[in-house]
Amino acid sequence: MSITAGGYTLGPESGLLVVTTTRAGFGAKAGHDLTIAVTRWRGDATIDPADPAGSAVSVEVDAESFEVCEGTGGVKPLTASDRAEIEKNIREKVLHSARNPVITFRSSRVEGTAESFRVEGDLTMAGATRPVVVEGSVAGGRVTGSAVIMQSRWGIRPYSAFLGALKVGDEVGVRFDVGLVPAR
Repeated sequence: MSITAGGYTLGPESGLLVVTTTRAGFGAKAGHDLTIAVTRWRGDATIDPADPAGSAVSVEVDAESFEVCEGTGGVKPLTASDRAEIEKNIREKVLHSARNPVITFRSSRVEGTAESFRVEGDLTMAGATRPVVVEGSVAGGRVTGSAVIMQSRWGIRPYSAFLGALKVGDEVGVRFDVGLVPAR
């Protein structure tokens, strides 16, 4: 399927936006690698297959909408209360969502083809704006891709517990898989 030039709306009704974390520190065996769904977000994309540089994307995420889907590894499986505690820590100790309720991404440059594209842009979260690179592809009317975020670049101290023996790795993955829904 070829991509038609035009505007598209993105959001949870058209696909997934997921954050993945890994564990670090002396006590890493006790913790979990997490898969976290972003449940409230919206985006707009303008796509010009003939001129990728004329394409653009912007995304807004509700910083309070992170829900733990899965925790792998660890000594014990995650419980419902573990998930609730992790989600509270993300809001209060990592993203400080009361002060910074919205995370935004705005593209500044798009290059490549539908088969393999690269988007450079500014990611604003936790009160800081830094450049980030997203790589992805389009196939069958779906856009998939990913980016790697080093939390410390945004002034975020990766979450730690047990006097730092167990901590979340600084590197966090962001993945998306969304259908292209024409804007109305």
